[in-house]
Amino acid sequence: MQCRAVDYQIVVPQESLNETLDLTLTEATEDQTEESAVRFQTHFEGYMEMYRDAQSVAQYLDAHEGWFCRCSQPMKVEPIGNNGYILTVGKFGAFGYEVEPKIAVVLQPPQEGVYLMNSIPVPNYQAPGYDVDYQASMELQEIPVESAKSDVAAVYKKHKISQLPAVITQVKWELHMDVAVQFPKFIRKLPACVIQRTGDRLLAQIVRQISPRLTQKVQQDFHSRFNLPNPPKNAISLQRISQQDDEEFAA
Repeated sequence: MQCRAVDYQIVVPQESLNETLDLTLTEATEDQTEESAVRFQTHFEGYMEMYRDAQSVAQYLDAHEGWFCRCSQPMKVEPIGNNGYILTVGKFGAFGYEVEPKIAVVLQPPQEGVYLMNSIPVPNYQAPGYDVDYQASMELQEIPVESAKSDVAAVYKKHKISQLPAVITQVKWELHMDVAVQFPKFIRKLPACVIQRTGDRLLAQIVRQISPRLTQKVQQDFHSRFNLPNPPKNAISLQRISQQDDEEFAA
């Protein structure tokens, strides 16, 4: 199986970058110190609605060798083993410096409707100055159509479909990401709090740009396969959970 490789550019808001120098995942340089890595973390949760029963959604998710490659584009994807994939997240950076990080993930077989995904070392690859720990979970919850966050009746009426499904499936998910970065000396001269705050914010921004696109593509791909109307925007949710996020909204 082959997946088409497409270049992917993540645009980082200038306001985040103006706060300090380039705090993207930084390649080891000649002036890099032997000090311990700086760790950045972020935690998100969300959901997406699928207009079919949980069994249909589970069968679709179990066949990940199809939808994972289709829906991960334009990221570069390379299957490894029976349930693993190497993702080249895309080029991003600032001030004339770019890096293209790779991460390998494994989709574990579901346990009672819960799907786990975790990162593993990328085979035959030495990450240049960074290490990524990715942990995610998805849980399928079958709910009455009346309990949907989106207006299913209005969506079906718009597509001139009279028969509503009795139940739909809400796919609830969480992700935790921990990135350790070895910075060169000139970065370490900056205040530690500035490095930490800016790095956490940048990591969260990357998730905010990638995750909703991936979620929407999975949702669209699923409904297309079953010839169902595509849910509206409010059938997908993304929320950051962290102390830093609370501080930003309070500021």
